[in-house]
Amino acid sequence: MQRLVLLVCAATLIGWPLHSMSASPKKRILVVTTTMGYRHSSIETAEKVIASLGATSGAYEVEFATVPPSNPPDSPAYREQVRATLELKLKPAALKQYQGIIFASTTGELPLPDGPALVQWVREGGAFIGIHSASDTLHGFRPYIEMLGGEFDYHREQVTIEAINEDASHPANRQLPAQWNLDGQLEEIYVLKNFQPDAVHELVALDRHPNTRAPGHFPISWCRDFGQGRVFYTALGHNEHVWQMPAFQQHVLGGIEWALRLR
Repeated sequence: MQRLVLLVCAATLIGWPLHSMSASPKKRILVVTTTMGYRHSSIETAEKVIASLGATSGAYEVEFATVPPSNPPDSPAYREQVRATLELKLKPAALKQYQGIIFASTTGELPLPDGPALVQWVREGGAFIGIHSASDTLHGFRPYIEMLGGEFDYHREQVTIEAINEDASHPANRQLPAQWNLDGQLEEIYVLKNFQPDAVHELVALDRHPNTRAPGHFPISWCRDFGQGRVFYTALGHNEHVWQMPAFQQHVLGGIEWALRLR
């Protein structure tokens, strides 16, 4: 106790801010929303929500790797801008400044500066969070898909769902009911392939096909340890109104905080 008093007094005399002695620094997260395929109209909403969740929770601060949409979307100038942005933000030297990386509705074969380095960064202790079409990204780079734990196959028309909360004790699920229907709102539901049930911990799933309603097992969200790092994924988030749902926001925040080892 006496030592603490002396430290506080010394800090006051020297001019150190007292909060820096006790409060842990916020985690730093890179939010990647670049696309090389379909671009979701909800991306701008997702960016605002992710930043707001970090600010209000105090858990993390964000930096963005984003490129505004181009017309035409596949113009050489746009592709070069995406390449340059990812080179700056995701090169191996830059990865060291982040504790977490979010791929939010990314699509296509993103021109990563060093894909193996990104996967290794997660394996060595980084937090990776994939949202919605993060599973429809980098199909040609199999180490990424294997790290994520599953891969987009297809979707059909938007539907209402009755999703099962597979783990009510997990930070991403604690606010969810046992049966989660997204407030009866429509959402685009992915059917996945190359899912790795033995490698992940399922969080949210359907017990029937989202469109045909045929019985089966259809995962929506999961988490996993990956080496010393952690991975969280949710396939939800196609629509703006889903991003605006408090339950979905807490689902995302809980997943981020779990991946960052804050919960």
